Amino acid sequence: MEVLKTGTTTLGITAGDYVIMGTDSRATMGNFISNKNAQKLYKIDTYAGMTIAGLVGDAQVLVRYMRAEMELYRVQRKINMPIEAAATLLSNMLNQSKYYPYMVQLLVGGFDKKPHIFSIDAAGGSVEDEYASTGSGSPFVYGVLEAEYQPNMKLDDAINLAIKAISVAKQRDSASGNMLQIGVIDPEKGFNYLSEDDILSRMKKLKLTL
Repeated sequence: MEVLKTGTTTLGITAGDYVIMGTDSRATMGNFISNKNAQKLYKIDTYAGMTIAGLVGDAQVLVRYMRAEMELYRVQRKINMPIEAAATLLSNMLNQSKYYPYMVQLLVGGFDKKPHIFSIDAAGGSVEDEYASTGSGSPFVYGVLEAEYQPNMKLDDAINLAIKAISVAKQRDSASGNMLQIGVIDPEKGFNYLSEDDILSRMKKLKLTL
C-alpha cells in the first residue's frame, strides 16, 4: 500500500532578526500527485514555525505534539518555550523512537532572544544553521542559497530568495510543485503567513512561474 508522502522542498532562512520559512505544496503517493494543496508549513507557537518532509501522518502527529507542549510550557511558566528547547524536545522524541522511526525531516525555526533555524532528522539529529533545507528538492535549494544568501539580508530580499530557491527546486524535482507557502517570524509580530497574492506578485517581479 502506498503511503502519503510530502515529496517536498522546504527551507528556513535567518535574516537579521527575522526568520523566513517556506515550502512547496505537493503531496505524492508513489508517482501519483495526491494533493496539490498540502500544508507543510505550520505555526507551532507565537514565535515559532515548523516545516515537514516525509510521511504526512508521522509529521502531523509531531506538529500536534509540539503545539501542545509549547502551549503547556507557556501556561506553566508564563513565557514562550525557547526555540533551542523546542528543537531539543522534538529531537529527543525522535531519538527515543529511532528503532520504529517517524519517517520525517523537519525544520524548526523561530525567534526568542535571536533568530534560529534547526534541521532535525528522523533519528533525532539536530543541527542549527543560518539556513537549512529538507526534502527531495533540497539539493537545488542549497545551490541557490550557497550562491546568494547573506547573513544580514534585508527582510524583503530574504523573502524573495526563499521564493526563488523553492521555485528553482520545483523546476527540477518532480516530487515538489504547485503553490508556495511562506511564513515570516518577526521579533515583534510573531509568525505570520504571506498571502497567496503577495507570493504570486513577488514571483511575477522575479520572473518566476508556478
